[in-house]
Amino acid sequence: MDEKIINVAMEIILHAGEARNLATKAMIAEMDGEKDKAQELLVSAKENVKKAHLSQTKVIQDEARGDKIEICLLFIHAQDTLMTIASEVNVMEQMMKMNRKLEEKINGICK
Repeated sequence: MDEKIINVAMEIILHAGEARNLATKAMIAEMDGEKDKAQELLVSAKENVKKAHLSQTKVIQDEARGDKIEICLLFIHAQDTLMTIASEVNVMEQMMKMNRKLEEKINGICK
């Protein structure tokens, strides 16, 4: 198995996993009313998704240039992990926005 592809796969999994952890912490902070902390954590989560995506993109670009890439099950797992976590981060971001809008409406009614 190609060591380069294994290293890239592990890089993708590492950054994607960190994105999930940060996004989960962001949701917890949001629900605890710590809006600024939640936003910072969400930004960090999205940066980790971007890092993972860039690692994957390098491999795709290498292959497009004609470099033979031996894809392994670990790389496929890394791509699945990235796709799933990118979706989770997106959903959490939308949930945080929804929470803030609902809070605004509730606060407007209760004044």
